Amino acid sequence: MNGEATELEIARIRERLAALNTERMELERVLETLERNPVFAEPIRETPSFDDAPVTNRSSPTEKIALFRRLFAGRPDVFPVRWENRKTERSGYSPACGNEWVRGVCGKPKIRCSVCSHQAFIPISDDVIERHLRGDLVAGVYPLLQDETCRFLAADFDGASWIDDAHAYLDTCNAKGLSAALERSRSGNGGHVWMFLAEALPARTARQLGALLITETLERRPEIGFASYDRFFPNQDTMPLGGLGNLIALPLQRQPRESDNSVFVDQDLLPYDDQWAFLSSVPVIPAETIHRIVEEAERSARILGVRMPVEDEHANEPWRMTPSRRNAQRPIEAALPDHVRLVNADQLYIERTGLPPGLVAQLIRIAAFQNPEFYRAQAMRLPTFGKPRIVSCAELHPQHIALPRGCLDETKDLLQSHKIEVDLEDCREEGEPLPAGLEFRGDLRFRQSQALETLLGHDHGVLAATTAFGKTVVAAALIARRARNTLVLVHRRELLDQWSWISGSSACAHSSTSTLNR
Repeated sequence: MNGEATELEIARIRERLAALNTERMELERVLETLERNPVFAEPIRETPSFDDAPVTNRSSPTEKIALFRRLFAGRPDVFPVRWENRKTERSGYSPACGNEWVRGVCGKPKIRCSVCSHQAFIPISDDVIERHLRGDLVAGVYPLLQDETCRFLAADFDGASWIDDAHAYLDTCNAKGLSAALERSRSGNGGHVWMFLAEALPARTARQLGALLITETLERRPEIGFASYDRFFPNQDTMPLGGLGNLIALPLQRQPRESDNSVFVDQDLLPYDDQWAFLSSVPVIPAETIHRIVEEAERSARILGVRMPVEDEHANEPWRMTPSRRNAQRPIEAALPDHVRLVNADQLYIERTGLPPGLVAQLIRIAAFQNPEFYRAQAMRLPTFGKPRIVSCAELHPQHIALPRGCLDETKDLLQSHKIEVDLEDCREEGEPLPAGLEFRGDLRFRQSQALETLLGHDHGVLAATTAFGKTVVAAALIARRARNTLVLVHRRELLDQWSWISGSSACAHSSTSTLNR
């Protein structure tokens, strides 16, 4: 018992020392950042003064509505309205239409409103805004204007960590000198960060600004995740054919407002006493400021800090792309550990204890890339719903970062570029030997033999070849040479049948078709 108690005590002390070491390194990082460049310190938020606010609670309805329409300006010819079905407990938004549910005219739900030949969309008006504010209806707005510009940029945050994510994003906005306002959502389980533009800007430019802000926020809070790149309003650079673009619910609707939701809140999530004074005091962002920030970010490849696809945003300017389409990593201005432990198992696990957030973000980016399907759909003006802008194969665990095993070389290179030594532990399963007498029967062509010998020199890799090259044959020969049981994953029935035939056939039908037999 004494021995067991001693081991437990030792384990607890080691855990405590690890926690203290992590805290020490974090404090050193903050101190070093403050000493090197105070501008990157956490911004001190001051409570804004509303003494000279042009619009307040005491202002007339006309003044309030004019301010509201100026800030939350979207398509003027149509607006979405919220509906609820109490029987099915479903809810959603649809364009307000004068022919809605008119018998023999309205084709819902078989025909979408955006392509209906009988559409009679109702334009936004002062009366609609007043009814929304008074609680007679719940209105939204389509941010993407007909000329593919927008008057605001809003970022959506939800989930259990939405408060921390939104605050981190706001900190980045403040560091850039950009005014932003946080609204708690209708449900109270999320928030929107609004930035109001002094004039209409191309949606692509506004969204580039948002992507830059997310990129820099990720460097301080990697937990925010790459899905944040898809949470902007507007959600498209261009208008989809036959569509209206995505929508966002308008704030300050009466019913949720009575529960302190759908209102603008301060850093402590407390609603401002005078919502109108706050909104009329939020500075709009000049166009030249946004263009300057975006152009600087483009020159330093900071818009999206992940690998680019072939069909990327600079396809018409290929000289901006690196051969690997990967942006250069920025130096880490924080204390770094001397060693980092890597475990190569079902995935590549990187111990993140003691790693600063900036380095964690760089490691996660190794396994992230821009989704070519998103850009292909956008270029063809097809809907991008369900197509993430960025695909990430990384997983963030409490004490580890998990990457695909194919990222091992890049991970080692990244850590070594920061002068961090890698302690690699190989925990992969060796597998079971193939049954005695199982051998490869067949003659490989010259190109196939070349591919086989190249693959044998690596623990992992990808064989990319044209149709009819004989990739399955090369794989069968590779399995035989490795002499280990193998898991084969295919996505088509024909490939499944082919592998079944290869593993079960007793004779070779052709010199270029090979089998594994006992």
